[in-house]
Amino acid sequence: MQQYIIIGGGVVVVLGGLVLWFALKHHVKDKTAASTSKLANTLRNEKEKSNIILSAIQDGVVLIDDQQIIRHFNQGASDITGWSTQEAEGLDWRSVFKFTNTKGEEIPTEQTSIAKSFGSGQTVRDNSVNMLTKSNNTIAASFSVSPLVDNAKHPTGLVAVFRDVSEERAEQNQRAEFISTASHEMRTPVAAIEGYLSLALNEKVATIDDRARGYLEKAHSSTQHLGQLFQDLLTSAKAEDGRLTNHPSVVEMGAFVEQLTQDLRFSAEKKGLFMEFLFGNTAIKDASHPSEAGESKVIRPLYYVHVDPDRIREVITNIFDNACKYTAEGKVSLGLTGNEGVVQVYVRDTGAGIPPEDIPHLFQKFYRVDNSATRTIGGTGLGLFICRKIVELYQGRIWVESELNKGSTFYINLPRLSTQKAEQLMAAEAGAQGTVSAGQATTVSPSVSITPSS
Repeated sequence: MQQYIIIGGGVVVVLGGLVLWFALKHHVKDKTAASTSKLANTLRNEKEKSNIILSAIQDGVVLIDDQQIIRHFNQGASDITGWSTQEAEGLDWRSVFKFTNTKGEEIPTEQTSIAKSFGSGQTVRDNSVNMLTKSNNTIAASFSVSPLVDNAKHPTGLVAVFRDVSEERAEQNQRAEFISTASHEMRTPVAAIEGYLSLALNEKVATIDDRARGYLEKAHSSTQHLGQLFQDLLTSAKAEDGRLTNHPSVVEMGAFVEQLTQDLRFSAEKKGLFMEFLFGNTAIKDASHPSEAGESKVIRPLYYVHVDPDRIREVITNIFDNACKYTAEGKVSLGLTGNEGVVQVYVRDTGAGIPPEDIPHLFQKFYRVDNSATRTIGGTGLGLFICRKIVELYQGRIWVESELNKGSTFYINLPRLSTQKAEQLMAAEAGAQGTVSAGQATTVSPSVSITPSS
């Protein structure tokens, strides 16, 4: 890790030199002869410095201009890809860089990190890509692509920094396989112990005194916790290597989240917390109470997504339960909103909040905020990691905004389907099942009037 920090510092220095060289190069022709000579010397000195540093870096560093031509290709890039500097410089980057997914399928050019950075003008990172070398060998790579802009904020090219992580990824896969196998094997005896404890606690099966019952209840609770730990370990291992069970279908999130609200309300109420469901900026009253059902009718758009409803239910439930755990008093809000391209679900609480230094690590495996609240509340540190993996299955994004002593808000963004696209997918699903028509694929609460968005 220390060597990567050192390398990263070197890359920053080099990138500064490259940017200066790249910028000066485009202004040389507008100067006088004397200025041209001075600039040429500056360029030569900067390029020599850059070459010295770049040659010492094992990471690949590539400079690509606005015509998508490779203008600099360091020795590290040559060692990783098999292309020499002389061969690569002057070529279109698409001739040198070929990417594949975990199944060995070639990734379309427009979906690569380099193309995305060109298209968005933003830094793009990809730690899970595979790359083909010149001799068609596959290596695991980690890419970070940053755009270059001039003073007028116009793109002038980009810098790609990458490295070979084949060894690290192989070790990671071995750890995941071990966790998966061990968790699967240990679930069976734990389930058996839990079953026998349940029988011992059943008054119709066994007779025990109050003291023994107290011991058995504690053992039963610990066994349940252990079983959940093994299940979380197994799920996280499957999420990492792409074996997570996933059956996506068209889901109308308005009806889905409102129905889920009824199931989640108990988690908040048993802690004395107020719970509300927000659609946009409007709070939807509990339609399960007949006296309020007529008052909750609103006109709202259809928010279609293509996800596995069981997986999304798992994500929302996990985040909502966490909000209830870490909120001593106040309320927990479950909200839904969106625009033409995105459907957003959010969970907001009035809890203690999350320290700023912990937020960047919150969705990492086994990470838990270390404070007095987390020490008294059990957890595996895997829940949010699993949530992130599930959301990313559907090209979504999950993040948190928080302020100490003022609460936290977790956001889930999912790509939104147009009504036309949703109807096409529902018709295809109905045809495949042979039993469900397209018009029956969405269930709507009787207390809510829904109309398609424009």
